[in-house]
This record gives sequence, structure tokens and C-alpha cells, in this order.
Amino acid sequence: MAWHKIVIDTKTQLLKLFCDQREVFSAPVSTSRTGIGFEPGSFKTPTGLFRINEKIGQNARTGTIFKGRVPVEDPPAFDGDLITTRILWLDGLERENANTKERHIYIHGTNQESLVGQAVSHGCIRMRNDDIIRLFEMVPVDTWVEIIG
Repeated sequence: MAWHKIVIDTKTQLLKLFCDQREVFSAPVSTSRTGIGFEPGSFKTPTGLFRINEKIGQNARTGTIFKGRVPVEDPPAFDGDLITTRILWLDGLERENANTKERHIYIHGTNQESLVGQAVSHGCIRMRNDDIIRLFEMVPVDTWVEIIG
């Protein structure tokens, strides 16, 4: 079985996927507009080492909106930051970022694709919908994720 690792750089707003130490995929992302940090309610992106704890949204239609990790059938009219298409739920593996899962920090699709590449999220890692679908299909649960910055 191949070894996978995702590296997300908050300075360059870029995600790279490595398979057996070879880069096989890269895409722009958006991390937090308020910077990096670990405090609950801070809307900051945590750094360090994580694992993908859960994959949510297999076979969901592109643009599907999730609320509480459940697809919403009749979403309210809202233009803000939405979680769309797929969710990779992160679990922190270090003392500092151990609260990541409880903070609901995800790698997910967004309805604001034109902002991807800029630090504008509420703490999660946003991706374009086609990119999150591709990444979702390439990585298993327990894939290591390193967020640097």
C-alpha cells in the first residue's frame, strides 16, 4: 500500500499531496484570515501534524452544501462561507493541536472559489470543488497532514 502525506503551507496557500515521497498533486487553498493558532473560537488554522479522521461526502453532487457534516436538501439563501462537496475531517496528533477535531477543522470545498489562494477562511482549509473531489479520491482515512506556516 502506498504511503500518503498532505503538506499545506499557510504562507504560500498551497496544498501538496505526496505518495511514497513523490509529489502527485498540488492545488491552491485558503487558510484562516486571522492567521495560525489553536484556541477554540479563534477561527485560526492550526499547524503541526494531523491525520484525516473521517471522509464525508462520498458521491455527493459537486456544490452540495453540508451543515453539521450532513448534506442540506434545501439550503437557505446565503452567500457566506459554506462547506461544500467533500469534507476531510482533521484530528490533531500533537499536544498543541489535539483539539482540532473538536474545533471542526476540515479540508473542504467552498462556494467562494474565486477567493481560493488567499487567507480568508474561518480556520478550515478551503479548496475549489473539483480539487477537493480529486484529493478526496486520492487519500485514505488516516493519511497524515502537515500544516506549516
